[in-house]
Amino acid sequence: MIVTVFRSRLNAESQDEYQQTAARMSELAKGIAGYISHKGFTAADGERVTIVEFDSEEGLRAWATHPEHMEAKKTGRQVFFSEYRVQVCNVVRDTANRKPATPRVNA
Repeated sequence: MIVTVFRSRLNAESQDEYQQTAARMSELAKGIAGYISHKGFTAADGERVTIVEFDSEEGLRAWATHPEHMEAKKTGRQVFFSEYRVQVCNVVRDTANRKPATPRVNA
């Protein structure tokens, strides 16, 4: 699995246009072969973090070179972000424990 961590700070005046572009990119990413998931978070200090998972480098490469995504990245660098950082990581270990919810019994 390949995980991309995208950290950024959004220019305040770009908020509306960014939201529209982000929604379109979310829709596109889901259609790329090998896509697993993505989630975005915003910290109290305004830093944004998006975590994207693909099952292979080929899937990530297909996403990275998609024409609409390439245009969105260019707009991001020029308009949306005051700063950003992209880290692409190979997952070395993936351990999970997902317990099913158990109903509470009131005594």
